[in-house]
Amino acid sequence: MMDLMASEETRTTKPMTVRSSAPATDVSPESGTRAWTTRLIVLGIVLAALNLRPAITSLGALLEEVRDGLGMSGSMAGLLTSVPPLCFAVFGVMAPRLARRFGAGAVVCAGMAAITAGLVMRPYAGGTPGFLAASALALMGIAVSNVLMPVIVKRWFPDRVGSMTGLYSMALALGTSTAAAVTVPMTDALGGSWQSGLAVWAGLAAAAVLPWIPFVRDRRAATSDEQAPARGKATAREDAPALRITRSRTAWALAVFFGLQATAAYITMGWMAQIFRDAGVPASTAGLLLAVTMVMGVPLAFVIPRVATRLPHQGPIALALGVCGLAGYAGLYFAPAAGAWAWAVLLGISNCAFPLALTMVGMRARTGAGVAQLSAFAQSTGYLISIPGPLLVGVLYQHSGGWGLPIALMTALVIPQMTVGVLAGRNRTVEDEAAR
Repeated sequence: MMDLMASEETRTTKPMTVRSSAPATDVSPESGTRAWTTRLIVLGIVLAALNLRPAITSLGALLEEVRDGLGMSGSMAGLLTSVPPLCFAVFGVMAPRLARRFGAGAVVCAGMAAITAGLVMRPYAGGTPGFLAASALALMGIAVSNVLMPVIVKRWFPDRVGSMTGLYSMALALGTSTAAAVTVPMTDALGGSWQSGLAVWAGLAAAAVLPWIPFVRDRRAATSDEQAPARGKATAREDAPALRITRSRTAWALAVFFGLQATAAYITMGWMAQIFRDAGVPASTAGLLLAVTMVMGVPLAFVIPRVATRLPHQGPIALALGVCGLAGYAGLYFAPAAGAWAWAVLLGISNCAFPLALTMVGMRARTGAGVAQLSAFAQSTGYLISIPGPLLVGVLYQHSGGWGLPIALMTALVIPQMTVGVLAGRNRTVEDEAAR
């Protein structure tokens, strides 16, 4: 895989050209990007990405059992599905500051440890408050890793942003779909306890801690670019004062795009299995349908970033994904059970707006520092935007007694997502806009 990606051509839009100099890394400047450290960072990226969604999709597959076990109402379950974007917004904004102080590798390592601890404690915390608190711990680890993955890719692989973002997104989709597919049967195999079915995912998170440990031990990994003048003039450009990111229209468009796609994704992960179950689909099949939706991202999450980096404008991709979403929601409304597999596929394609958003984060800034700031702004603001969606779906579902109004809401949100996707896809950088 490394040899394949090493041969990838590095064509991007003109403003995105990365000028000379080796990328700043989280490894000692003297050691450089040796082959074994490069492979280790790739392994770390893949394992981290695998763990960024099972905490959410495993819960979605067992949401009815968790609701019964904890005595949750529909509105409280909607609140539970809103916790992930809330945590991502609150904790994600801290990631760049933590990375500057401790090093990106150390922060990701701590994030994986937090996911492990949260997943172990969550099912056995006792009651809804404890469940929410342990979930928040795991989601805090996911939040900081979410923000720092594009930063790590930009710094380590500035000439392979498309390939590495694709690899990371593909691993993320694989972890998401696997958790959705196997949580219910694995729970049955473990004796039918939803607690065991949720806790087992802590093992995968624990494995993801290991590749990042060497980056914690090297204390020089905590130095920022401005503390390492030996890295050359390229890093000096990353020393520029913080951008006035809120002055950039592209940053705002990307943040809104990120928020609307996140709204759709968390509604899907939290509620789609329940929509199918209420339509008469067996629980195990509903879990497989959710898995199909998630697994569509495995190949497409690798292809879309590579295609996006070759286009001068990423808007057409955003439009195509939106059309698939509109078709999928229409199917859920008119024939949820009869065409279940087709709707699952269409919504899976639509949810690939996430890797597109990540790719545009890497393309809309010229430097690693710019990517860090844009990533934190777009993701934190975007996740804030996405918080009401899953909660509102739960409230509408409970008070209307059906899925007509929630699906209408999901459909209506696709239109502005397509619009801001076109705006975010324009060939420009936040450094240029923020300097005006």
